[in-house]
Amino acid sequence: MVKHQPLQVYERQLCLSCLTGIYGCRWKRYQRSHDDTTKWECLWSFILFGTFSLMLVWFYFWWEAHNDYNEFNWFLYNRSGEWSDGTVPILATTAAGFTYIAFLMILALCHIAVGQQLNLHWLHKIGVTAALLTTIIGVISVSQMWGEEWDVISISLQATGPFLHIGALAAVTALSWLVAGQVARAEKTRDGKNFTFNLEYKAVVCSAGFQIMVLLIYLSVLLSLYLTPLSISSPCIMERDSLKARPAVIGHHGVPMLAPENTLLSFRRALHMNVSGLEAEVAISLDGVPFLMKDHTLRRTTDVSRAFPERQYDDASFFNWTDLHSLNAGLWFLKDDPYWTVQYMSERERWLVGNQTVCSLEQMLQLAARSNLSALFTLRRPPPGHPHHLSWVNLTLATVLRSGIPQHLVVWSVDSDREVVRQEAPGFQQISTKKLPLETLRQKGISRLLLRYNQATAQDVRTYAAGNVSMTLYTVNEPWLYSLLWCSGVQSVSSEAPQVLKRVLSPLWLMSPDEYCLIWVATDLISFAFVLGIFIFQKWRMSGMRSYNPEQIMLSAAVRRSSRDVNIMKEKLIFSAHKWLSS
Repeated sequence: MVKHQPLQVYERQLCLSCLTGIYGCRWKRYQRSHDDTTKWECLWSFILFGTFSLMLVWFYFWWEAHNDYNEFNWFLYNRSGEWSDGTVPILATTAAGFTYIAFLMILALCHIAVGQQLNLHWLHKIGVTAALLTTIIGVISVSQMWGEEWDVISISLQATGPFLHIGALAAVTALSWLVAGQVARAEKTRDGKNFTFNLEYKAVVCSAGFQIMVLLIYLSVLLSLYLTPLSISSPCIMERDSLKARPAVIGHHGVPMLAPENTLLSFRRALHMNVSGLEAEVAISLDGVPFLMKDHTLRRTTDVSRAFPERQYDDASFFNWTDLHSLNAGLWFLKDDPYWTVQYMSERERWLVGNQTVCSLEQMLQLAARSNLSALFTLRRPPPGHPHHLSWVNLTLATVLRSGIPQHLVVWSVDSDREVVRQEAPGFQQISTKKLPLETLRQKGISRLLLRYNQATAQDVRTYAAGNVSMTLYTVNEPWLYSLLWCSGVQSVSSEAPQVLKRVLSPLWLMSPDEYCLIWVATDLISFAFVLGIFIFQKWRMSGMRSYNPEQIMLSAAVRRSSRDVNIMKEKLIFSAHKWLSS
């Protein structure tokens, strides 16, 4: 009778089983392998890494584009004719997709750390492909519809760059554990193996070449990160005594997050947010009354579909003032809740919001005059066929002069007949919506510029300020952007969220060049010390491990006794061989 001895003790490896099971559906021990990853699976690993990198940029873009969500929704409205918050499904799918891809990346790195063969399951391959294609389609769509918004990445990096650099350096430093382990493992395998076949020798040499390539790529990335601060430029890296005065905040449409845009209630609430001026878009009614309206139609911000259903798609300029003033301009705000703020309103506030009407330019100017605030407005020319298509500038100028507002509080932005306006109202502040040379601005008597925040750099601000031309940038809603423009020396900003900027009493961060240089050098030295220590430790750790080939496993009974938590594998092959020899 043959006595069976336990060959080897196999303890349950729950973490390893979950790791290989979730990534490649290899839940059983015999399904796992320490062999080199196949070329096909290496290709999928590169695709996974590329998808992760693209989705990281895509996720970062939408995170920083929060400043312009309302602008994006307005673009969608102009294309579809229906108002909806299009950022919600985009953010939900982006967050879900990025979380899924990041999870697969972590699992892949863990495979490398424990020396397991990469074998991505086919369901995950479909998921990665879907995420990659969806993101590419999204990038192309945004580029076609909202291409100028890509500038938010380079602008935001001026505010987040120093901190993202530290985070990226920490991540790459942590990856040194995997790289050092792979290099040490490959070196140990090459030194401790007896090569029987030439083909086996070539395979090990190729593997060593691959490991060297990985090491060189890693060191190149690490070195580039060490030198990245040389290319980081931020206006917030400056001496504290060079910081300019806090930029004035102009209420764009009043406070549209707390009340319906372009209504008297919205402008009155802006007065409590310490704004320095009011801003609106102006159209001209059929009977020659300038009124406040951003859209070309009345469908989004009034109840025109109820009052005049047959005219709801008509241009707003083809309504007379009596009809315009009879429309409700607040119920849409309660219904659509475009900024998710209605739930925080009291019953009285909701009643006030629900009883707003279309506001005229004269009403806004009178409110600004009583509060001694500047009034900035852009004027939309009536379409052809309108009775005031040719007299729109003179009509608006007469309305402004009739309102009684002091001329120095009026900021005039219309380029047409600017010389006539300067002669009639020499006290107006002339502002241009185009980025013109200083000499041209002086000839036209323009002392201010109104530009989107991505159209002016810190150098532009300094150049125009030296020529006595101030700059107003729109639309600035986020504290990080306001802080960045503050450090750039911008004189004023136009905002839809003055209630948010009111709380920004100083830049979010500010450091001198010497302080930043110290942080840079200290971070690099700490990272280098960690990487060097990890490589030395991994080499020492691998050199202390013994390698076992299958033929070297000893049959010994001196192993731990079996228990309920241990599975003992019997050596059935020995018993079968002995029986065969006996026969």
